[in-house]
Amino acid sequence: MDSIWTESIKLPQFESLEGSRETEVLIIGGGMAGILCAYFLQQEGVDYILAERDKICSGITKSTTAKITSQHGLIYSKLLKSTGQEKTKRYLEANQKAVEKYRELCQNIDCDFETKTAYVYSLNHREKLEREADALEKVGFHASLVKTRELPFDTVGVIGFENQAQFHPLKFVSQIAGNLNIYENTFIKELSEHTALTNKGNIAFKKLIFATHFPMDNKHGMYFLKMYQHRSYAIALENPQKSYKLEGMYVDEAKNGMSFRNYKNFLLLGGGGHRTGKKGGNWQELREFARQYYPDFIEKCNWATQDCMTLDHIPYIGPYAKSMPQCYVAAGFNKWGMTSSMVAAMLLADMVLEKENPYAEVFCPDRSIWKPQLFLNSFEAACNLLTISKRRCPHLGCALKWNHIEHSWDCPCHGSRFDEKGKLLDNPANGNLKK
Repeated sequence: MDSIWTESIKLPQFESLEGSRETEVLIIGGGMAGILCAYFLQQEGVDYILAERDKICSGITKSTTAKITSQHGLIYSKLLKSTGQEKTKRYLEANQKAVEKYRELCQNIDCDFETKTAYVYSLNHREKLEREADALEKVGFHASLVKTRELPFDTVGVIGFENQAQFHPLKFVSQIAGNLNIYENTFIKELSEHTALTNKGNIAFKKLIFATHFPMDNKHGMYFLKMYQHRSYAIALENPQKSYKLEGMYVDEAKNGMSFRNYKNFLLLGGGGHRTGKKGGNWQELREFARQYYPDFIEKCNWATQDCMTLDHIPYIGPYAKSMPQCYVAAGFNKWGMTSSMVAAMLLADMVLEKENPYAEVFCPDRSIWKPQLFLNSFEAACNLLTISKRRCPHLGCALKWNHIEHSWDCPCHGSRFDEKGKLLDNPANGNLKK
């Protein structure tokens, strides 16, 4: 169940940390966000350590579909209504700058970087597309509302963002991570004030960045209420009879729709999603779709991923909590992890360096939590805490559900996952199931 990215690349390897170390900045998490943070801090001459409990990019990063874009579904009409014109404009600007930063870095990196138009399509709600186009015009961004003939079914239209991109994420990481100060197989067991206890020593730090996908600290920031996790699936299809090229990148405006992009001669088809711990379409839905619309294609590989979803569709990037000074977080990327990782790294690097950043207020984690999703998250947690089950998540004690498709124990509350033997697969749990 490896993704298409893991088949063609060998990432640099790093030793595990043994004994005691001191550093100015400790970064916990070796996915794209953590590595980019380390990269920018190293460029600025900042003393840092990045600690990864496994191998770099062994979690969510290796399972992305790797679209680099500020076009995040029909988000801008929603943001305009909920946050106002100025914050909506800054959200767009921050993500556009992230796209351009990737473009700049990838000029000298062989990572299959391609400029593409990113499209969001609708099967039957053209009025939603029109509202989105109007919202974008109000914040000074022109997006084309057109029809497309690239998809194998009829739509009522698509909204296109030009000059977006796609790439091979692990090829990119292999080029920028080699000289970074990274320790792999270094498990942060416990945090106290300015000290991280690892499996073989400890790290004293002045500043801390949580880049662990879902934050590992439950005592501050209320992240366990502010986010839930959503599982989604992908398959890589190939037509052995002829080459295949998709000119754009496509996502459905509907919550359970399909996404499309190409990689070389492969079509990457995504969808089948559901809240972690719940039932959904998974690969079966994608395969049925492929049999109907791409009957001449052969499945080459399949994989799944998991995304942290926030209350208001905006990531949490900035100070971790008022009670934790000099600690920062990057979480809740809402299925747009590649672009959001770059936004997070540029923003957090400025914060560590005590530079002002015009986008800090937009992504600040200390914003209102009174959103409808909060009550849904709370209800889900309460139901599963009261559910009788022998298998309980060590994160906060919720009942685990058996995922018969992926053969894992999944937590519907916060998204932790464990294999059949109880080994941790996905956080926020910070350890294996007890036998």
